[in-house]
Order: sequence, then C-alpha cells, then structure tokens
Amino acid sequence: MDLGLKGKKVILTGGSRGIGRATVELFAAEGADVAFCSRNPEQVAETVAVLEAHGVKVYGSAFDMEAGHDAYRAWLKGAVDALGGCDVFVPMISTSGSGATGDWQKGLDYDIMGAVIGVEVLEESLAASGAGSVCILASTAGLENFIIPQGYNALKGALIVYAGQLSQALGPKGIRVNAVSPGPIKFPGGNWEAIQGIMPELYNATEAGFALGRWGGPEEVAKTVVFLSSPASSYTTGTNVVVDGGYTKRIQF
Repeated sequence: MDLGLKGKKVILTGGSRGIGRATVELFAAEGADVAFCSRNPEQVAETVAVLEAHGVKVYGSAFDMEAGHDAYRAWLKGAVDALGGCDVFVPMISTSGSGATGDWQKGLDYDIMGAVIGVEVLEESLAASGAGSVCILASTAGLENFIIPQGYNALKGALIVYAGQLSQALGPKGIRVNAVSPGPIKFPGGNWEAIQGIMPELYNATEAGFALGRWGGPEEVAKTVVFLSSPASSYTTGTNVVVDGGYTKRIQF
C-alpha cells in the first residue's frame, strides 16, 4: 500500500532509540523528510546516517527537555525551517526514556507539554499542509491499572483525552489528531530489558499477561503510528489505537 508519505515533512521528538527510532526509520523508508531530536548526540549522529541512506532530507540534533520549554520551542521552529514546513507531528519525548516515570512535574513538562507546545508551535504549518496530522504517543498505562500509581500513568491518560478533544478543535483546519497507546514493549537497552535483570518477578508476570504470548517490538508500534499519521488514513481522527498484544483486558467498543 502506498501511504502517500513521499515528500511529506515529519517532525518527531525523541527518535534515536526504541519506538521513536523505529518510527522515524519507517517514515524515511516511505520517502518522508524527517526532523527528530534525542538527548544522546552519538545516537543522533548514528540515526542521521541511517536515515540519510534513504535519500531523504534529515534534520537531527541533540536536545534535552531539561533545557526548558523556550529551548524546545526554538528547536521546533528550527525543525520547520530545516524541512521547509511540517505535515506530520509525532511527540514522543517522555519520562519513560529518562527513568523518571514517578516524577509528576517532569511528566507534565515532558509528556504533556511536549505535545501541547509542539501543537501550538506547529499548528500553522500543519494547517498549511492540507493534510496535517498529529499522532500522540500515549500508553496502555493510562487505560488500566499498571504496576503502581504514578505520574506517567495518569498523564498518559490525560494525553488521550487531550488528543480526542484536540481532534475536534483542529478538524476544521484540516488537521487530524490521533493517539497510539502501546503496551509494554521490549527492545535492547530499554526499560523492560533492565527490569528483566533487576525485577524478574515483575518481568515474568508482565510477559504472562500478553494474549498473543510474546513481547511486542518497537517496529510493531511504529507501523501503526506511521499508518495513522499518513494520508492513507485520511478519514481517521479522534481515535486511540491500542497496540499491546492483548495485554489490556478491557472490552473496547
């Protein structure tokens, strides 16, 4: 299927490892020009080299949300200038990548404001696109009870609400807004690989909870994000797609 992404301009935050890395690679493979950031300069440089091999325009730079929201706004504006616009915005900066899921303030600053500020800065460009799309990365931790009460869980739930309401506000401007909620995802260097070593009971209990009987990989989430963001999904807005191998047990209507 042609997703209609060739020549589109994608801005994704948090893209050098895990789901973000898999997603930005898929966008580039589909012919989209991409801008991304990550805290680790070495990982950024390696990712840029991989993406440029697809023959697309790439803007990748090291950025840490600890630099503050004004610096974040400046990075986003720089990404728009580098690409010459923005058709797709995918905010993925999260406390899950910095081991701070219990920090409520960082959760607000990273997960919530990373999406909110991004939309504020990029709205004009997305509207000018004619096929603007925002895909917010939430989590099944915001849908069901998960491990312990913590900021990450509650704020991911808030992102799902925000995405749904934003879709109504931005729809008249031709901008679609959706959310994707992954369940526990395992990849080298990720949280669940670490948990396997230090908390094997939690790891094993989680593994036993997948209806499909296995862990999911970043690329399996990335494929959903890329499709939902693309013109191939042009009539979908205001939805939250769960990608979890049957980990959550609620009935979806």
